[in-house]
Amino acid sequence: MTELDERKLDPAVALASLDETAPREPHRLFALKQGDCFVVADAYGDIRGAGDGFFRDDTRVLSEFRLTVGGRQTSLLGASLSQDNVLFTSNLTNLPIQSAGGRDISQGAIHVERVRLIWQDRLFERITLSNYSQETSAIRISLHFAADFRDMFEVRGSTRAKRGTAHAAKIDATSVLLRYDGLDGLARLSAISFSQAPDQLTDSRADFLVAVTKRSSKVLYVEVGSEVVETPDRDRFRAAAARARFGMRAKRRHGATVHSSGRVFNDWVERARADVALLTTELATGPYPYAGIPWFSTAFGRDGVISALQMLWLNPGLARGVLAFLAQHQATETSPFSDSQPGKIMHETRKGEMAALRELPFGRYYGGVDTTPLYIHLACAYAERTGDMDFIDTLWPSLKAAAEWTEEASRETGFVTYQRAAESGLANQGWKDSFDSVFHADGRIPKGPIALVEVQGYVFAAFRGLAALARRRGGYAEAEHWEERAEEIRIAVERDFWVDDLNFYALAIDGAGEPCKVRTSNAGHLLFVGLPQPERAKLVADQLLSAPFHSGWGLRTLADDAVFFNPMSYHNGSIWPHDTAICGVGLARYGERESVVRLMSGTFESAVHFNMRLPELFCGFTRAPGEAPIAYPVACLPQAWSAGSAFMLMQACLGLEIDGWEGEVRVTRPRLPIGIDMLTLRHLTVGDRAVDLTFQRVGDRVVAFLADRHEGLVPLIVRT
Repeated sequence: MTELDERKLDPAVALASLDETAPREPHRLFALKQGDCFVVADAYGDIRGAGDGFFRDDTRVLSEFRLTVGGRQTSLLGASLSQDNVLFTSNLTNLPIQSAGGRDISQGAIHVERVRLIWQDRLFERITLSNYSQETSAIRISLHFAADFRDMFEVRGSTRAKRGTAHAAKIDATSVLLRYDGLDGLARLSAISFSQAPDQLTDSRADFLVAVTKRSSKVLYVEVGSEVVETPDRDRFRAAAARARFGMRAKRRHGATVHSSGRVFNDWVERARADVALLTTELATGPYPYAGIPWFSTAFGRDGVISALQMLWLNPGLARGVLAFLAQHQATETSPFSDSQPGKIMHETRKGEMAALRELPFGRYYGGVDTTPLYIHLACAYAERTGDMDFIDTLWPSLKAAAEWTEEASRETGFVTYQRAAESGLANQGWKDSFDSVFHADGRIPKGPIALVEVQGYVFAAFRGLAALARRRGGYAEAEHWEERAEEIRIAVERDFWVDDLNFYALAIDGAGEPCKVRTSNAGHLLFVGLPQPERAKLVADQLLSAPFHSGWGLRTLADDAVFFNPMSYHNGSIWPHDTAICGVGLARYGERESVVRLMSGTFESAVHFNMRLPELFCGFTRAPGEAPIAYPVACLPQAWSAGSAFMLMQACLGLEIDGWEGEVRVTRPRLPIGIDMLTLRHLTVGDRAVDLTFQRVGDRVVAFLADRHEGLVPLIVRT
């Protein structure tokens, strides 16, 4: 993720900006997304500023959208998302109010249901009032609205010396048009339309007097888009809902599905799969998982690659889409402002006004040191999973350019390093990119250029994978060269990053050649790629699974004895599900499969406490009996690589690999998650075939077998 260094959004700032007198649950925000639009609101369905709103192309086009009944805030009964993430529903009731005629209406007499969705860049809402009192009532309901047209980076806390022009609202009988002309020359519009004419309509509020007879209901439809189109009504709402649900079903049909004997476990898996589908946007190059809502609902290189790796065994088409997009946006020139160099893979892209004006470098930004080797690694993993050499051949020039950048970046020190080329860029350019995430044991902030330990592991994996692909293409000289480079990196990491006093790998090596002797989860990523020798891998694994790292909910990013440890920090002691999953795969690789089962159990139990959704991160406090994991106040939810963690850990438990070259399914020492006695993968593609594969607990063993109709078609090799 991209945190804006010192400018990053402080949790205290975000929470202080909320209306603290309102009955709001800060960690119970609900998100919908479709294309490049998303909305974040509270359980009431209200948008109140802070980080919530309706966003289009990195601009907040609705910054307030609140419903009051009888002039008062409603009382919350409950809120939920549909299982497919298409519909948000809030159930509300009235506080004690007076009718338009002055008659008292007791609390709980009126039920209010708000149902919302997004389709084709428009927000659709249906508001239903049902009267359960014994009297006919004329009730005043009001919609309070505003559009501040803030760039996403302004919403996150950046300040601007100058903004564009906000125009006076254009008010018609059933609509309001709000307009902002940006300094980039683009007009940004927000049109709010109603199914009936309000009794009073201003530039910030619509009042309706609704007469509801006893035991009856009245419905109001609202739409918010870039223009006024047809008058909102039931047919438009139903049509939009049907199309949105059909589109989501189409995305969720891609790849294999998972079904187990555990009902609650299935709910988690379904929600995780739905979140990946929600965040996946169909681009011209294919599907791409946007990173997370609200701060990162755009294409990120690192996040897209890791999300694709997590889903690769189930849905290789996602990896293909990610690779095609990143190849298309590979850097071809050197630019200090965007941290780009020829061959480098994109870190982030943005569409907002500030990016267009180059007030920030993130319009297309390349300040990620790990994205390029990860891109190569994903391409190699995709080839192994699918055997799709035709696609790899189209990528080959891009892969060679990425490899050339990687070699050039390591030419001076032998390691791939980073140091931002302009002050506007990110100070730290690994996945832990907040300003204080890289430090020495005594708290000193190192000077660059900095070599991160996990990045060298990614480079090792990239060169080793490229060598195998080159050999298949008949490029034997290239293969030998990259094999040599991979071995050089492996030897150098073992020599220079290993700290005997810690029996652990250093976090980084600074510009003076001094290692940062800090124990972090970054070392677990070396296990993920298989770089360490077994004896050292065992020492690292034992420590990752010990109390300083393992909270009981997952693995902390930083051991709790480090000088900057803070379980409430962004990167220095919090728990990131994707990080836990990557380390889990590494542990499984070195034989710690039972430990991975425990990690998956903790991750699943965390998700249960977070309403079946793993957030971007949560606090790293030690688990205590009867207590829930503690939320990080401004974490993204949903987050693609958090949702994908469920499937990455599942694959590590099952010990499952698919050899696309040989058309084989291989299972090594399979384990099932705790409490699960059977798990079936349906329509798992192997070459041009699809199989159903079942894992079943038999006594103290787990057996794997293909469905009868697949016998003889696809080889299944099980090692116990």
